[in-house]
Amino acid sequence: MSVAKKDYKRITTKSLFDMKANGEKISMLTAYDFSMAKIVDSAGIDVILVGDSASNVMAGHETTLPITLDQMIYHASSVVRAIERALVVVDLPFGSYQSDAKEALRSAIRIMKESGGHAVKMEGGKEIRDSIKKILNAGIPVMGHLGLTPQSIYKFGTYTVRAKEEEEAEKLMEDAKLLEKLGCFAIVIEKVPAHLAEKVAQSISIPVIGIGAGGGVDGQVLVIHDMLGMNNEFSPRFLRRYLNLYEQMTAAIGQYVTDIKSKDFPNSNEQY
Repeated sequence: MSVAKKDYKRITTKSLFDMKANGEKISMLTAYDFSMAKIVDSAGIDVILVGDSASNVMAGHETTLPITLDQMIYHASSVVRAIERALVVVDLPFGSYQSDAKEALRSAIRIMKESGGHAVKMEGGKEIRDSIKKILNAGIPVMGHLGLTPQSIYKFGTYTVRAKEEEEAEKLMEDAKLLEKLGCFAIVIEKVPAHLAEKVAQSISIPVIGIGAGGGVDGQVLVIHDMLGMNNEFSPRFLRRYLNLYEQMTAAIGQYVTDIKSKDFPNSNEQY
C-alpha cells in the first residue's frame, strides 16, 4: 500500500529504497554538463546518471566503448557542481573494472574523489562479482546494470531485446538477486520483456530502474538527448519524446542566420 509522497530535500541511496517501499516511482535521467544538469536537477529529477552514453551523444562515437575514465570524471565533475537535490550516479567506463577487482576499486575511487559523484554504476552480474564486492567494501555505493549491457555490444552483436529465452531470463533473475545480496543499492534493467522486469522488481527489495523494460519496475531512466528530441535518428519503441528540440533548435538557428544576413540583427535596441 502506497503512502503520501515525501518531499526529499536531498536524494540518497536510502531515499530510493524508501521510495520503492512506499510505492513511489523513481525518476532518472542522464546529464553530462553543468548547464543541463542544473536544469534537470531544478525540475525535480531523483537520480542523474552521468552515463557512458556521453560517448554517443557528446562525442559522436558509435558505441559506449571509447569513452575513458578521465572523460567520465570530467563530465561527472561538471554535473556534480550543478546539483542541489539529485543523487548523481556515474558509469564506470568499459575497461576500467572488468580485468580485476583492484583496478575496479582504483577506478571507482578516482570517480568518487575527483568528481564528487555519489555512486558508481557497473554492467554485469556474476562475472564481475569480485569487483563489486571490492568497491562496496570500500564504502562506495554501486548500482548494477543487467539485460542489454551496451559495453558488451560486440558480444551480443545487436541491440535487440535481451532475456526473451528461458535460460537468459533465469540468469538475469539470478544476477539480480546476487547484486542485491552483494549490497548494490539499485539495478538498471535495460531492454528486456516487461513481464520479466516486473518479476525481478517484485523478487528483490532494492529498486529496479527500467529502460525499455515496461512499467512494472520501480522507476524509469532515459537519455536526455533522446527524451528531449535532440537526437532525431533514434526511435526505439520505449522512447517517449517530450519535446522536438531538433526541429525547434534548427528553426531558431536558421532564423538567427537569416536575421544576420538581412541585417535585422542586431537592431537599434540591441546595441550600446
